[in-house]
Amino acid sequence: MTDPGPAQLRLTADRDETLDRLAELERDFAAIVTSASEGSAGGDDEHDPEGATVAFERQHIAALAAQARDHLAAIDAAVAKIDSGVYEICDMCGGEIGEERLAARPSSLICVRCAARRR
Repeated sequence: MTDPGPAQLRLTADRDETLDRLAELERDFAAIVTSASEGSAGGDDEHDPEGATVAFERQHIAALAAQARDHLAAIDAAVAKIDSGVYEICDMCGGEIGEERLAARPSSLICVRCAARRR
């Protein structure tokens, strides 16, 4: 097993960046909701000429926020695996994830073979 210290540092930095990105997305989402409710159609996307655009932006930001939350969960799971001493073990097959994959994606919970099967 390799030294998990560098991975821990990368995961901590990635977690901080993801939290910042999530906070920004949540601010953007709140601004869109507030703007839409104060708009000329009173928040009625169907009758507002820009309603489709507003609805698209709202859904786009909501999807990005969901991705950020999923990434946070993966980071937290990877940190828990480091703490448990099973960081390099694939959650699906129990084999090794591999140094190269963990170097490229420190929050990976599964090996390349299992990731390819999930697609």
